[in-house]
Amino acid sequence: MEFLGVLVVVLLGSSIKTDGAINQFSLKEISNINNKGPYIGIVVPNPYELNPLLQSSSFVLHNKFDFAGRHFRIGELEKKKVIVVMSGESMLNAGLATQLLLTLFNVKGVLHYGIAGNVNSEYQIGDVTIPQYWAHTGQWHWQRFGDKDEDNGDFNSEIGYLKFSNYNNYTKHSKSVENLLNKIWYQPERIIPVDGTPEVWQAAFWVPVDKIYFEIARKLKNIELSNCVNTTCLPRKPIVVRVKKGVSANVFVNNRAYREHLKSKFDATPTDMESAAVALVCFQQKIPFIAIRGLSDLAGGGSAMTNEASIFLSLASQNAFDVLVKFISLL
Repeated sequence: MEFLGVLVVVLLGSSIKTDGAINQFSLKEISNINNKGPYIGIVVPNPYELNPLLQSSSFVLHNKFDFAGRHFRIGELEKKKVIVVMSGESMLNAGLATQLLLTLFNVKGVLHYGIAGNVNSEYQIGDVTIPQYWAHTGQWHWQRFGDKDEDNGDFNSEIGYLKFSNYNNYTKHSKSVENLLNKIWYQPERIIPVDGTPEVWQAAFWVPVDKIYFEIARKLKNIELSNCVNTTCLPRKPIVVRVKKGVSANVFVNNRAYREHLKSKFDATPTDMESAAVALVCFQQKIPFIAIRGLSDLAGGGSAMTNEASIFLSLASQNAFDVLVKFISLL
């Protein structure tokens, strides 16, 4: 990706002057980095997910670059040129970090990895999932109590809704009543393609990962993954599985009813707080993308394992990274 020289951003950091232009020293450093590219970008949410990469003998660090509050690590992973950035938690942070990565650097594809909650009881903690599609399920139109569905002409009704009264608790003497929270209707994101008309948006809900990347992921199913943390072991060896759908939102899902809703409504497997944001930015920028997520817990509880995420967070992070290493070796 050719760097144009000036980047207008809303974040101010030591590399940016007060008028929004990148200073000459940073421009030169970015140019030197890009002259050695192109790179594969790796976006990681949190420190505990980044640690397996930093501690891996497969990763060789060559250079570092700080910009707008982000720390970019330039190096090699499995002898492939990479730029690694830790985004921080949430859709906003993931989207900002990915956009900066693609704007500043010569990046030919983006790999995203980390942990996720599981909403599909077919799979267990420690399994590593690779969805074909990602959706942002936190874009809502909240319906006013008393309004009928046909009264709302200002929202997209194709994706569907969550009706809160479906989850009322009843005694044997109670009767069904409407819930004051009414319904929330899931809405698609509005994106402006990089090669489209400025300020003309298109709807995007299910965002596909790169077809070639997803086909390569077919070769990952026989990877040997960890199944024990100290003396606590999983019932079976974790597996790598390509699944149809994953969902993201600025919501930590720790509720069984909502977990079951996500599974029945969207047929999702992993749920997290970043992947769809990375997917949307890459889709908008037309950059190949794939996400690899290790399951750390059954969202909302109910599995045979107690204290799921607190025990298996490190294992899920390591398993996701191990799959990433094998994936990048196949590129």
